[in-house]
Amino acid sequence: MQVRALIYFDEVVRARSLRAAAERLNVAPTALSRQIDQLEHYFGTPLLERSARGIRLTAAGELLAERAGRTLRELDNVRQLIDDLEGLKRGRVVIHASGAVVASLLAPALADFSSRFPGIRFEIAATSARQSVEALVSAEADIAVTLFSEPHPGTKVRLKAEIVYELVAASDHPLAALAEVSVAELARHPLALPDRGFGARQAFDALFAAAGLPLDPVFVTGSLEMLKELVLSGVAVTLLPAFTVQRECRLGQLVARPLVEGRALKTPLTLSVATERQLPFAATKLLDHIDRFLRESFTRAGSSG
Repeated sequence: MQVRALIYFDEVVRARSLRAAAERLNVAPTALSRQIDQLEHYFGTPLLERSARGIRLTAAGELLAERAGRTLRELDNVRQLIDDLEGLKRGRVVIHASGAVVASLLAPALADFSSRFPGIRFEIAATSARQSVEALVSAEADIAVTLFSEPHPGTKVRLKAEIVYELVAASDHPLAALAEVSVAELARHPLALPDRGFGARQAFDALFAAAGLPLDPVFVTGSLEMLKELVLSGVAVTLLPAFTVQRECRLGQLVARPLVEGRALKTPLTLSVATERQLPFAATKLLDHIDRFLRESFTRAGSSG
């Protein structure tokens, strides 16, 4: 059995169509079918049921599909380890990050690392905390940076820290004149907040509930850039970590103000890897770099606060 046959089968599983899989692989449908036939001959049983409406996996096909993806990822990991013989001249690292806030914190670390090692390639996926952890466990990701992720036996934590959220408003907004802001004052102004798919939103709900105030944001979005634009326009204020708006604050466009409640609004950030997986050399070096970069960032934030 050839690795190519597994690659073709895995793509068919993803596409749920022989023709679509052939297009993605840039091969003729007949060539793809021959590879599937070889797999079926090798295993001695049909893997696909073909019909005018497309393909459906047999029980044997489902079993193979469950393991084929992991096998291919492990083979890719071996290739990465072989690439390590070249040091940091080449390599690829897959990072899963949950939340736009995390991406905002992660981007400077990746930019710094890439400037030092231009031969490394990065694949960054913005997913939920749960999906990021699952990607680690299934070997789809090398590193995960998450907010509000639950402990998982298949992962180990490299760094745990807390991100502090503050009021973010346009520089000419009435709240910008205050040294600190109460939840009651915050509730009197139109709010732009992330949707409930974000862990931070749950913390916001709890903050307002503890103050006995209703939380009724005017704008709800999953985009950090949209939040920034709404605040820049002056139509709303939001709650974000100050580091996500450093550039706008330096330009005098936005201000970040702590909450009166002693900066109680915090969300847990976790830097994790898989428990029983040896990372490629490039991923190991990047992990060390992100760890150090985040620790220094939080130390600077603490000293400036």
